[in-house]
Amino acid sequence: MNMKKAGRKMSILMGVTMSFCMSLIGNITSGHFTPVGFISSFIISTLICLIICLFVPIGSIGKAACRKCGLEEGSNGARCLESLIVDLIFTPVMTLAMITFAYNMSKKHGEPMKFVPAFISSLGIGLIVGFLLAFLLTPVYLRIAMKGADRDDK
Repeated sequence: MNMKKAGRKMSILMGVTMSFCMSLIGNITSGHFTPVGFISSFIISTLICLIICLFVPIGSIGKAACRKCGLEEGSNGARCLESLIVDLIFTPVMTLAMITFAYNMSKKHGEPMKFVPAFISSLGIGLIVGFLLAFLLTPVYLRIAMKGADRDDK
């Protein structure tokens, strides 16, 4: 079983899911939802997530943190810590990119938004949603990634 491949697949699944949810929530909470705005932000955040997945060993970081804290792999405490790590890696970067994109778009339309308040509120919402997504979906995506890794070995 290729664990590195399974870990990367899991990171990509989580990144795309978080991109979709964060883009949807961001566009809805902005009060200016448009299909084009949603699709644009989804594409941008997905590309950012894919870059993060290529260069940041998220699974290894989570496992190392759990070992350091003495948490048993698969326990609720370990899942919470790993979810927090995933959330802290993806959410701030995605939020910064999305708010920068929205800010630039609002300037082009002659209605510049206030960057810092928008970033802080979006980051707060994003951290909560991101943690919940990571906590709830990690076991599901782990099973999917492991099945794919098992098939690759045969």
